[in-house]
Amino acid sequence: MSARDESGDRPVREVDAVVRSALEAAGLDYDRKGEGVYFVTLPGTKKLQTNCWLVAREHSFAVEAFVCRRPDEAHEEVYRFLLRRNAKLYGVHYTLDATGDIYLVGRLGPDTVTEAELDKLLGQVLEAADGDFNTLLELGFAESIRREWNWRVSRGESLANLQAFRHLIEPEGTHTPGSLTGD
Repeated sequence: MSARDESGDRPVREVDAVVRSALEAAGLDYDRKGEGVYFVTLPGTKKLQTNCWLVAREHSFAVEAFVCRRPDEAHEEVYRFLLRRNAKLYGVHYTLDATGDIYLVGRLGPDTVTEAELDKLLGQVLEAADGDFNTLLELGFAESIRREWNWRVSRGESLANLQAFRHLIEPEGTHTPGSLTGD
């Protein structure tokens, strides 16, 4: 049995060792900023990477990941999506910062931090941030996506990284392969 601090919580140094071991075992890129403080990069497919802070303190363990900036439009729809999505998430939930940027955050007791628990938690962060990313862009940035698409078409630029949003540009059933520049 390990020594506990006066509150009965696990010492930060122990949590730090668990976090480092879990990140190493998972092969994740990270930067240790101090005892119990890690900046982790989670690789994705839709959102190419999700930056995530893991912070062990005396009485808590926190996770915070940036998902996307404040939506340009359809705020009510975006927030409705986030609130509904919160009901299905494990260990984290969506929140907004003071400027309206979207984050995933979670807080655990230090005694609950194990390699297995960190794996589940980081897996949930990645699944949510990466899996919800295009939906958030579609809801909150549709007009910006359309403007970017049209700008690229007018200049003969590649549309490769906008293909997931083709349905916002063309009505369903109207696309024929090769009909747009950048295919």
